[in-house]
Amino acid sequence: MSHPLQPAEPEPTGAPPGAEPLPDERSTEVAVPDGDDLGVIEVPAGDGDAQRSPVGRLAATVERLRREVREAQAEADGRALIELAKGILVERLGCGPAQAARQLAELTEQAGVSPLEFAVEVINQAARDRVAEVTSAFLARTAEDRDSGASAVRLRAAESGALAAHDAQAVAESLMEHALRPIGAEAVAIWALGSDGSLTLAGSAGFSAAEAGRWRYVPPGVATVARRGLGERSGHWIGCLSDTQLPSIGQHLHPDGGRAAVPAGTGGRIHGVLEIVWPGPIEPQSPQIVRQVEALAELCAHTLETSTPPRPGDEWRPGVLRDVAELMDLADGLHDPALVLLPYLDAEGELVDFRIHHVNSRFLDPSGRPRGVVSGSLLLEAYPMAAGESELFDQVERVYATGEPFRARRMRLTALVDEVPLAAVADIHASRHGGCVLLIWRMEDETARLASLLQHAQRLGRIGGFEENLITGEITWNGQLYDLYGKPPSDGPIPLENLPAHAHPDDAVAIGRFLRTLLHHRRPASVAFRLQRPDGVTRHIRVVAEPELDTDGRLFVVRGAYQDISAHHWTEVALAATRDQLAHSEQQASERNRLALQLQHAIMPPTQAPLDAPGLRVAVRYRPAETQHLVGGDWYDAVVLPSRLVLLCVGDVAGHGIDAATSMVVLRNALRGLAVTGAGPAQLLSWLNMVVHHLTGGVTATAVCALYDPERHTLRWARAGHLPPVLVRGTEASPLPLVKGLLLGAVPEATYEEGEVQLAVDDTLLMYTDGLIERRDRSVEESLTQLLVAARTVPPTLEQQLDRLLTYSKSDTDDDTCIVGVRVA
Repeated sequence: MSHPLQPAEPEPTGAPPGAEPLPDERSTEVAVPDGDDLGVIEVPAGDGDAQRSPVGRLAATVERLRREVREAQAEADGRALIELAKGILVERLGCGPAQAARQLAELTEQAGVSPLEFAVEVINQAARDRVAEVTSAFLARTAEDRDSGASAVRLRAAESGALAAHDAQAVAESLMEHALRPIGAEAVAIWALGSDGSLTLAGSAGFSAAEAGRWRYVPPGVATVARRGLGERSGHWIGCLSDTQLPSIGQHLHPDGGRAAVPAGTGGRIHGVLEIVWPGPIEPQSPQIVRQVEALAELCAHTLETSTPPRPGDEWRPGVLRDVAELMDLADGLHDPALVLLPYLDAEGELVDFRIHHVNSRFLDPSGRPRGVVSGSLLLEAYPMAAGESELFDQVERVYATGEPFRARRMRLTALVDEVPLAAVADIHASRHGGCVLLIWRMEDETARLASLLQHAQRLGRIGGFEENLITGEITWNGQLYDLYGKPPSDGPIPLENLPAHAHPDDAVAIGRFLRTLLHHRRPASVAFRLQRPDGVTRHIRVVAEPELDTDGRLFVVRGAYQDISAHHWTEVALAATRDQLAHSEQQASERNRLALQLQHAIMPPTQAPLDAPGLRVAVRYRPAETQHLVGGDWYDAVVLPSRLVLLCVGDVAGHGIDAATSMVVLRNALRGLAVTGAGPAQLLSWLNMVVHHLTGGVTATAVCALYDPERHTLRWARAGHLPPVLVRGTEASPLPLVKGLLLGAVPEATYEEGEVQLAVDDTLLMYTDGLIERRDRSVEESLTQLLVAARTVPPTLEQQLDRLLTYSKSDTDDDTCIVGVRVA
């Protein structure tokens, strides 16, 4: 079974192009009248009685007539293409029709193809249009591909039928029969685009009359598959309609079918949409099929087109002249600046620009050029930046193509005058009228805009302006200044010399200094004071003023502004109080950190002298956190007990600061005192858990406790939520088998398991806290694996091994780190 988007299998040799294969000799399906519908009756070929019956004779007659009609239609389509090819040879060779026919026959025989396929090739070479481009792509695959020739014939036959059709309905039927059914399509719809953005079903094939009637008209703004195709230059392709939830014609018949909606346009103007329906889902289409559908959409555009857009030098055809005249009258009657634009096409009919045909009397060029200079020029010549910064040209092009109006507020327009860019801001409106575009732009009044901005700035900044004429005594205040003083405008303004009467008495000296500088020394001045308003409210105000002298050097005008700085004043007061409180808090925190650090260093020095134990080498390392305010609760201990056993332990108290440091001291000393009892590691951790649980503040901690017997070379150990020790033997490193143990302080009573390991000479045991391996970007298991790899390298001394582990530690949590190393001698 061929793919829905691949060309159909080649037709049998001898069958007319477009004709269906002959029915099977064993049975015949024919359509006969059956009530209101056409029923399908299968008549076995070998049943003589059935064929001699009236129904059998009628069925055979109907089938024969249908076959003859199809053959006649195919022959007529092929004859039209052959005659067109003869005409091309007559024009190219300068011969008569008979000679052209003989020449066509000879060339066909030499090429080894059918006359119809060779005629299509001649037409493609002469036309060089979209259909020729598509068929050339098919023919370029292989010269022996018979399906390529059949595809070319189908496309040219579809074109011939479309051009000969009298309406879009006939075009739809021709496209369906010749071009779409061979690629697996089930139905087709041709939509006409209205000037208001609506869609009208101009023609269809493969849909019932009732379905076509329901979709006869789609109002503007309704989202459908066809309307989605208008917004994409290469069309909108849908693999399965049910995935998009978009409504469309025939959606209940083929809910899972594929769809293609391609805009139908010529000369830069879109006249409608070609929508194709497949019965089932489709895969991404090949470039050949995409170009074929685009070529068919262009054929539809020629049918939908009501008037041909003007070409260069052809703007004054009668229909365009009528549209232009009406639009010029409309533009002249508008109160806003307006331009009438005509499409400007190149020699191939492609839209390249718009000509400014007319500007009304209210039009003002952003650069101040006369209207006569702008009128008659091309849009991109007059405003070259319209293609870039504001995308104005793209929007006008879209309006001309689709008919949908465009509106924008405060769009930037730039004109080049003597190669100098001059910019302006305008509100834009563009709409299509027939074959023309009306562009309206309302230039923004810069003076009014600046005045509005100034008013908003004064309101937001709570600023009021004034001007005082010292000769006439005239004083001018704006409305904002009356609001600052809490006075109605009917009370009139207050002179500067009366300012002390409305201020706090403590500010009289500062105001006097301000007035002397301004009025006597004639220099700009400013002062901040407390304004006492009539409503009893006190506001903090800053006044800034400058004098202005006349030609004789006399002071005659003072201008300035008042600003309410109450919020700023109280913010500074609150900020000063906050700074004082913050400084006090920082001092307290610094003192606590200093005490915690001193306590930690006193109990846990970074290095410690080697432990003197028989047959055992013990070394410890402690690395504090790099950030001093994160003083942690990591601790370690290594001591020879009265029983000659060696106590080895590490732990980590949750949290940081002085609380963690003091809890660490308690646990370390408690464990050392409990170990004198001779109890095993599990029992020691059980007692230590009771100690932690009864500490105030809800302290929790983890720990590993071990007792080493020098005579037996055995190590008994237990853990409370801590990482297991690592045993390094030769070139191998592995953690000790995990034993169960809950972290300290979680419950009042806890039981801990105990493990035992036999150590040999040169074995090294490492006990550490999580600060050695913990990372934010990976799990503990991954970090432990990296530690085991690093521990396999054994330096000559135990101290060097511990230093190496600290140096190459990949931890990134900035936490304390403790390591206890034990090497059997």
